[in-house]
Amino acid sequence: MKEPPLSWLRGTVVLHISGEQVEGLINAVTEAGIVIWNVKATGSGVSLRLLLNDFYALRPLLKQTGCRMHITGRIGLPFVAARLWKRKFFAAGLVLFGIVLVLLCSLVWSVRVEGNKRLASEDVLDAARREGIYPFQWIWRMDSPDKLSKHLAARLPGVSWVGIERNGTAVKIQIVEAALPEKKPINSPRHLISRSDAVITDIYAEQGRPVVQRNARVKKGEVLISGILGDEANRQAVVAKGEVKGLVWHEYNIEVPLQKKNTAYTGERKDRSYFVLGKWAVQLWGYGKSPFEESRTLTELDPLTWRNIRLPIGWMTEKEMEVKETRETLTPQAAKEAGMALAEADIAARYGSDSIIKSQKILHEKKENGKVYMKVLFEVEERITEELPIVYNQGE
Repeated sequence: MKEPPLSWLRGTVVLHISGEQVEGLINAVTEAGIVIWNVKATGSGVSLRLLLNDFYALRPLLKQTGCRMHITGRIGLPFVAARLWKRKFFAAGLVLFGIVLVLLCSLVWSVRVEGNKRLASEDVLDAARREGIYPFQWIWRMDSPDKLSKHLAARLPGVSWVGIERNGTAVKIQIVEAALPEKKPINSPRHLISRSDAVITDIYAEQGRPVVQRNARVKKGEVLISGILGDEANRQAVVAKGEVKGLVWHEYNIEVPLQKKNTAYTGERKDRSYFVLGKWAVQLWGYGKSPFEESRTLTELDPLTWRNIRLPIGWMTEKEMEVKETRETLTPQAAKEAGMALAEADIAARYGSDSIIKSQKILHEKKENGKVYMKVLFEVEERITEELPIVYNQGE
């Protein structure tokens, strides 16, 4: 006979029948309307299969024919359910894990913004939150992408198009900003003045009238290039442009310790592994206290992905690496050179990388409490101009 439909769901029993009247038993089973299949002769009898519902109807026929049976297999959903029932906690854990996984996959886990240049991402995310797009929002509570795009575009000024794309638990907001005409800076008439006391070394007036010459000594706030052209009768105010360099003196108080502390990795490390589920992490390996006196920890997260969708589950590894602190003793000369290098770097950062140190003079130097103290005067050639708006009707 053929295997009946849905036999796996209904449950199948595999039997081995032995005895002198095996053929009579098979005839009796057929007459009783019991469906059997996969009937095969063995050395001591026959092997067959029947539905679980017909198993108990077979016993009276065994007594009539004097045959014996031995169950060799149980196949189907009823037997799987019975085995799971014996392991209630394991089955409940599987069901709970499935429910939690479905719930986690029904949440929005990340929202990212792309394509924005002028518009701040924080403003886009704030507008998206008002429309119901934010992390830990239920996906089924969100409107369709078309509606969300339309409403979000209305909330964001200077945007010509907004696209909403959802891939699994991640939402991407694509921004196309409207093209704006280039804004030219509005320059009001101005002078170029000195921002410090200096001796002029070079002056170039692109626009405006230079009022100082090379080697002239100027004070802070003195006009270098005037934005007023003409005489008293015919005056015109312009935007003064140009470049003026001068010698400026800067005094630095330098303090350098004679002992330098360095930190380096030794190569020894201890790893800890975690199973990550959403915001929770369960440690799997790497238990125990840290064996290192000093260490630094590097964390690596490896989430599971499915079709380019980042799932809220995965693994996390913590790499605790041992570090060793060493101390280096500097000679007074080396400390002095290090302090001078720091001062020169500060001058370049404050007054421009094109600044040139013409000379340096140590005014005072001493060694005290494990440190070298110096007072140094630097002579620097640098740009000295700054802008001063022209106030009308008040002359220069």
